[in-house]
Amino acid sequence: MTSDTTRTEPVAGPTDRLRRLVSRAEVVLWDFDGPICRLFAGHPAPEVAGRLVDWLETRGLRGLLTEAERHTADPHAVLRAVDRAGLGLDVVAQLEERLTREELRATATAMPTAWADPLIRTWTALGARLAVASNNSPRVIGAYLAGRGLADCFGPHIYGRDTDAHRLKPDPYHLHRALNALTAAPATALLIGDSPTDHEAARRAGIPFLGYARNTRKARLLADAGARDVIGSLEPLLRLLRENKPSSPPRAQQHLPGQ
Repeated sequence: MTSDTTRTEPVAGPTDRLRRLVSRAEVVLWDFDGPICRLFAGHPAPEVAGRLVDWLETRGLRGLLTEAERHTADPHAVLRAVDRAGLGLDVVAQLEERLTREELRATATAMPTAWADPLIRTWTALGARLAVASNNSPRVIGAYLAGRGLADCFGPHIYGRDTDAHRLKPDPYHLHRALNALTAAPATALLIGDSPTDHEAARRAGIPFLGYARNTRKARLLADAGARDVIGSLEPLLRLLRENKPSSPPRAQQHLPGQ
């Protein structure tokens, strides 16, 4: 199996299916943590989840969590549990704000996903419309994109977590928001995500899905969830876009990155 593509069957380089996914995508929706960056690379998510659990304990609410949720590595699992308990907006809002502050701290040590920045810039230069649909806070996403000089590639189209935790993926709510804002049909879009919840949200919304798996464990989870197209690097996408770029820039005085 090549390092570029991770699938249930070995393939050599970009496949015809990958070419079709890329060529048909007028709108590209991105999950944030994974495809664009590793948000918690230097600020581990399990520690963040643990601090959220500790905060609930100080309020006498630790009993709301199952044993698995008390030891989860996923901060969103803690947020979902509190939302599920129906304690009211105040507690959920406080917990969500604490999670947002942790994510904002994490942006300082977030690791950009290899090839993500030039891929985003190239897709934008070729005329695709981009949006982020994520379970992370839109404040965090906006801060990271601005720091990388990518904010203009997405404009206002950042759709992320709020106090309605039940709308986190796999609910397709934020995908629908993005499509509605961009006046795009699901079939004209492509979601790039790295988790089974991304795949399920895309399936519910009727959006073609491309999985990104940075390691074998991620690839296995996506395959087990039914994801048919999974890549281990974003480089094949960038290569395909550059192979099929128009002979002249689509916008005045605009050039593809690297030219």
